[in-house]
Amino acid sequence: MQSDGAGQAATPPTPATRPQVVAHRGASADNAEHTLGAYVAALAAGAEALECDVRLTADGHLVCVHDRKLRRTASRRGVVSTMELAELAELDFATWKNPWSDLDDEAPERDEEHDRVLTLRRLCEVAADHDRRVELAIETKHPTRYSGLVERRVVETLRHFGWDRAGSPARVMSFSFTALQRVERLAPGVPLVMLLERAQYWPALRRMIGPDWLVGPGVEELAEHPSLGPRITRAGHGMHVWTVNTREQLDLCLELGVRAVITDRPAYVLQQLGA
Repeated sequence: MQSDGAGQAATPPTPATRPQVVAHRGASADNAEHTLGAYVAALAAGAEALECDVRLTADGHLVCVHDRKLRRTASRRGVVSTMELAELAELDFATWKNPWSDLDDEAPERDEEHDRVLTLRRLCEVAADHDRRVELAIETKHPTRYSGLVERRVVETLRHFGWDRAGSPARVMSFSFTALQRVERLAPGVPLVMLLERAQYWPALRRMIGPDWLVGPGVEELAEHPSLGPRITRAGHGMHVWTVNTREQLDLCLELGVRAVITDRPAYVLQQLGA
């Protein structure tokens, strides 16, 4: 395998055979994750799908935030689930990524909307209004104080856009089997991705998940456990792999024939694929 930064393969895979490139929390290697700015950059790079994590606010809005606490991305104390959307909307979710940007006289002027908390509904609007098909990979975070209400709100949002049926550009992912079962009951046509954190969990999950469910292993688990990928494939499940950021990781995914790679670096991965 070639190392990160090496040249492309002599015969790049075609769009029909290569994996879909999914922007992990947007183009998050260079932009503050989960902000509108990160997703706009991902679309400009050519990302074919956008991945997001969602949490429920105290007043019932789904927001795209990974951590339950605000310390890392908003630089203040607080828990997302105990705050209302209006409170979160006052916070800066982008400065942490580049704290010295105010000292750069040549930096472009920032759009405040691109730096604030992003709701799932707004992200769906961005995808729906784009001039090409853009898919969404929505991860529900658990455990949470709101339990199954999160999945109900996700399905309600998808239903608003007509995306709660077969052919939907949206799919729902979770490390929680129970959460995905809820989505399956509420919207049977929406694709589901069972995220897999540890290879040793696979034997049990294989017997539990639906025959049409996708499986989302981490790329490091696939590398450390070479038999895992083929076992998932033999069981009849396509793979959406996270988080693929190097040439070596991408080569492994190509060897395994995965359906989607979730990456912080969509522009880089697309370039490596010859897209």
